[in-house]
Order: sequence, then structure tokens, then C-alpha cells
Amino acid sequence: MGKRNKITVVGAGNVGASAALWAASKELGDVVLVDIVEGVPQGKALDLAQAAPVEAFDVKLTGTNGYDETKDSDVVIITAGLARKPGMSRDDLLKTNAEIVGNVTEEIAKRSPNAVLIIVSNPLDAMAQVAFKRSGFPKNRVLGMAGVLDSARMRHFLAEALDVSVENVTAFVLGGHGDTMVPLPRYSTCAGIPVTELIPKDQLDAIVKRTANGGAEIVGLLKTGSAYYAPASGAVEMAEAILKDKKKILPCAAYLEGEYGVNNLFVGVPCKLGANGLEKIIEINLTAEERIALHKSAASVQELIDVLGI
Repeated sequence: MGKRNKITVVGAGNVGASAALWAASKELGDVVLVDIVEGVPQGKALDLAQAAPVEAFDVKLTGTNGYDETKDSDVVIITAGLARKPGMSRDDLLKTNAEIVGNVTEEIAKRSPNAVLIIVSNPLDAMAQVAFKRSGFPKNRVLGMAGVLDSARMRHFLAEALDVSVENVTAFVLGGHGDTMVPLPRYSTCAGIPVTELIPKDQLDAIVKRTANGGAEIVGLLKTGSAYYAPASGAVEMAEAILKDKKKILPCAAYLEGEYGVNNLFVGVPCKLGANGLEKIIEINLTAEERIALHKSAASVQELIDVLGI
């Protein structure tokens, strides 16, 4: 057996700490938790390490305020940045988070030149573009986690509506992460049966709308933060597919160069994830209406990129 995989999580807030928990509990590898606040990553790593005997995971957990401990990471999950507060748009976060994510990416890229980066910071698609530019990594090693979360939300709502196991339900979501995302009910299934056959259109439309507003709904309930269990599990599902070379098809934000008629932009599409990171973008046929929605979504990502001037 070779050495264990190494996973770095940057940002030890709720999303980062939850990602460290999911990754450790699945024994995906040793976990390094990085945060600028002194004591927080160290404390959370120690707390998690003390859960290991109970949950029976043998991985090393390290908390640090620097980057040297992250050297030679296989996968790096970046959650750093300010979270959304009620009434804030994702774009309010744009410039501040671009600076944070850009600096983090440079520190990581210097020490782990072969890592795959999974970006979770918001606004997601634009932050993936920032990390892509600042890392200088090839496009197969920079991905954004959004579609896994969006489709998980949709799967939960669909399973609830159908009163079936969440394991029976697949959901399909394309586009930018946010209000312009494009859930595709005709590609969403329950035990292989399209949900369009099982749920009346008005109910489906309501589920699609609730999915698109999934993040805002949770922000509104929590008042002092945003979702973290599900976003973290989505990032770790991507990490697991890469570390175990699963060739798993997941909706992720990927850099498109003509696919779906979109150029030089990170947008959510179905991606095959394996040891090389993004191994293939799956192109499916869209109706005219779906294509228009996807291009509208891409245009809203492009606006953010223009504001950042990258």
C-alpha cells in the first residue's frame, strides 16, 4: 500500500469544517484544515481527531494558519471567503471573495502543483474562474462545486413529493449556481422513470423554483449564515470521485471551450470525474427553451467576470 491521500480544506468555517468531517469519516485521506483565524482550524481538527476513535476513521487531521502543511495535497477544497448575509446578493461578495480566493489559490498552487482544486466559495462560477486564472492549472484540475448541491436539493424535494427513497431519485441541473440555474425535469428520474411522468407540471415547476432558491431559503431561516452540511457533502462527493478514480458523472462548474455553445467560462455541466480531475464533459441535447436558459445563465456569469476584469 502507498501513502494516504491528502486533502486540504481552506476555510475552517461551517462549510470547511463539515467538509473535513465528511472527508475524514469516509477515510478519503489525511485532512489539513487551513484558516487565517488563530486556533480555529487547530481546535476543529483536534475535535475531529477525538471523534475518530468513536467513528473508527484512521486519518491524520491537522489544523494550521499557514500553507506549508498543505504541501503535495491531492485535492484542495476552497471554501474561504465571506458568507452571504440576508439581503446580500451573491455579487456583493464578488470583489472581496475574488481577492481572498485568488490569494489562497496562489499559495496552494505553489505547494501542490499537481492538485485538483474544488471551489466552493461564492459567487461560485466566477470564483472558479479566478482560481483557474491564478493557479495556471489546466482546466481539468479546476472545478466548481454547485451542481452536486443543486441537484441534491432537487432530489430531496422530488423524493419528498413522491414519498420515495432519495436513493431512487436522480436530478439534473445545469447552468450557473444561483437564480439562473437550469434544472431539467425531463432528465430527472425516479427509479429510471422520468419525473415528468410522475409529478404534475405545476408541482414540478414549484420544485424547480424552490431548487433555484434553495440557498436563499436556508439563509432566510438561519439568519446568521448559509447552508453548510449539503455544500460540504457535495464537495466531498467530488473529491471522492477523483481520489478513487470512480469515473462518476456529476454536475460541476467546468471551464467550457465551445461545449453547449459557451466559450471561456465556468458553467455547470455534467462532468466525468476521475484521477485526472475533469476527464470528460458530457454534452446532451437541449430543447430550444433549455438552451436559451443555459445561455442566459452563462451570460450572468460573464457579467461577473467582466466586473472582475479577468
